[in-house]
Amino acid sequence: MKRFVAAGGALIAAIGGILWFLLLMSTAADTVFFSQNYPLLIALNVVLAVAMLALVGWQLRSLWRDYQAQVFGSRLKLRLMLMFGVIAVLPGALVYGVSVQFVTRSIESWFDVRVEKALESGLQLGRSALDSRLQELTGKAREVALELSDIQESSRRSALLRLREDKGLQSAALFSVGGQLLSSATSELGLPDLPGPALLKQARNTRGVSSIEGEGSALSLRVLVPVPGLAVFEEPRILQVIEDVPATLAHDAEAVQDVYRDYQELQLARTGLTRIYALTLTLTVLVALFSAFALAYLMARRLAAPLYILAEGTQAVAQGDFSPRQAVYSGDELGVLTQSFNRMTRQLDDARRETERHRAELEAARGYLESILANLSTGVLVFDRRFVLRTVNEGALTILDDDFAGLVGAAVDEWPRQHALGEFIRGHFADGEEAEWQAQLELERPNGMPQVLLLRGSRLPAASGGGDVVVFDDVTRLIAAQRSAAWGEVARRLAHEIKNPLTPIQLSAERLQFKLADKLGNGDAEMLQRGTQTIIKQVQAMKRMVDDFRDYARMPAPEVAPLDLNGLIAEVLGLYESSSVAIAPELAPELPPVLGDATQIRQIIHNLLRNSEDALEGRPDARIAIRTAVGSRFARLVIADNGPGFPPELLPRIFEPYVTTKARGTGLGLPIVKKIVEEHLGTIEISNAPEGGARIDIRLPLVKEEEAKHGNHSGR
Repeated sequence: MKRFVAAGGALIAAIGGILWFLLLMSTAADTVFFSQNYPLLIALNVVLAVAMLALVGWQLRSLWRDYQAQVFGSRLKLRLMLMFGVIAVLPGALVYGVSVQFVTRSIESWFDVRVEKALESGLQLGRSALDSRLQELTGKAREVALELSDIQESSRRSALLRLREDKGLQSAALFSVGGQLLSSATSELGLPDLPGPALLKQARNTRGVSSIEGEGSALSLRVLVPVPGLAVFEEPRILQVIEDVPATLAHDAEAVQDVYRDYQELQLARTGLTRIYALTLTLTVLVALFSAFALAYLMARRLAAPLYILAEGTQAVAQGDFSPRQAVYSGDELGVLTQSFNRMTRQLDDARRETERHRAELEAARGYLESILANLSTGVLVFDRRFVLRTVNEGALTILDDDFAGLVGAAVDEWPRQHALGEFIRGHFADGEEAEWQAQLELERPNGMPQVLLLRGSRLPAASGGGDVVVFDDVTRLIAAQRSAAWGEVARRLAHEIKNPLTPIQLSAERLQFKLADKLGNGDAEMLQRGTQTIIKQVQAMKRMVDDFRDYARMPAPEVAPLDLNGLIAEVLGLYESSSVAIAPELAPELPPVLGDATQIRQIIHNLLRNSEDALEGRPDARIAIRTAVGSRFARLVIADNGPGFPPELLPRIFEPYVTTKARGTGLGLPIVKKIVEEHLGTIEISNAPEGGARIDIRLPLVKEEEAKHGNHSGR
């Protein structure tokens, strides 16, 4: 639309220039063309002026709309347009005023009284000269007519020739009243110019007719006078005398007459001519001013366009868009500036792409590192220089069983939980002079079981921003395994050292009873019987303890196979039908098979049920609940009772050998259960229920999840 308007304005200005030229040329040069076509030219110029006014109005409206909308460059375009307009209006108004005054005074100066008198005198002089020659010719014609009236008709031809020569006439001829040529005498060959019937009639009725005929420099004098006849009844004749006016005189007279006529026409149209010139100048000034405004608008747009491109590009660059802008291909500074801006944006885009590439590589490396950290079973904590936690991996969340919500981004002394861990880490970094340290920390868990962590700390280099990193592992099971292995070795050695003398002791006691029973009297035999029986019972008890040591120290490898846990529990519960404790089974329907050794799993169930019965001995409302459930990868076996539970101080060491609450217990039942569960790649947790009583939760792997692992484990 803007291009169309610009092209239309240029076309209107070109047509207006042509029409002004025609208007001025027609006004100054050709009065006939001027009088015929001047209204059309005025109308066309008025139409052009209105079109230019409409164009300027459209431009001003568009500029005002942009100005109200605060479009970039509208203020600059408005200022430039006003400046160009003022530059065009002031000189235009000055030239218009001077031109109107000059034209008005010039037109007034054309009409001078002396010039008019001189033209009238020249015209009168020319007329007087012609009239004088005409009167002279008329006088000669009357003299010839008078002489011919006394001559007979037959002699008049020769007399006419003689009289023409005597009077110095150019042409003389006699005509009848009806216009018939009777005789002629001319200085040139040919017939004389015949008069019209009207002239003949006028000449007969009057004393004569004289006239000046012709145009321009070809003027002639014609005189017609009647020639009376000799007799009264004779028809009169008409004498015609013709004489050419000298060319010089005729030309001068015609020139004076034309100038005088033009002068009179100009004088009559003086007011109209002044108005016409004023209107022509007004239209010229209006179209020139409108063209100046239109040109100012276009120039303002042309000057503001590069600035708008630069502003738009700057905003786009600020928003991260480095796409090339439209360049102004010109040799001036604005064109060079926009092209330089485009080069700069291309360089910025290349730099951004390079930065994006490096960032992608960094993100890939960071993702790779995070993937490694996420898949590490070891916990990793990263702190900044102020001991504010910045990074924590999945291993740490799993080991500490905490999502670390509210801890990431907070200093260790502001942690709402895990406060002991934070203070322990901060204390070792504060006290240690070396860049690396290693320590062991024991934490209390909600279930009462301790958790032992092995921590290693290291300071990060200052080039990477500084800070500290802590790597830790849960070594609870490792320590328990070490203790279990140590106790197994102790049990193996004790079993070896104790079992050897037990049999001789028992045999010696039995031999003493056999040899001395018949030889003693007065109650000594009875005392011997009681003594030997005591020795035999204690030896048997020690043998059973040695067997437990042996079983704990040399637990056979499980022969795992798919096992129906619910069926095995039902089989074991059949042996406890006569128990004084109510046992309530809650077995999950459609429980998938587990991988396990039926004998060892049965031993687990027996041990746990016996422990519960021993803990519930003497309680009237004693009951035991045994439940199974299925998880994502494990089958759960939960045995709970409503007894006194475990003493809280023993829970951290409940799986250690010789830790027991029974008066006659060896403390090896739960360690054996734990060992069997771990051999089956399961887990066991012991806790006191909130409503009272002990609760043992065992998880055994399902067949679907552990078939591949069992192939390696069963051959162990």
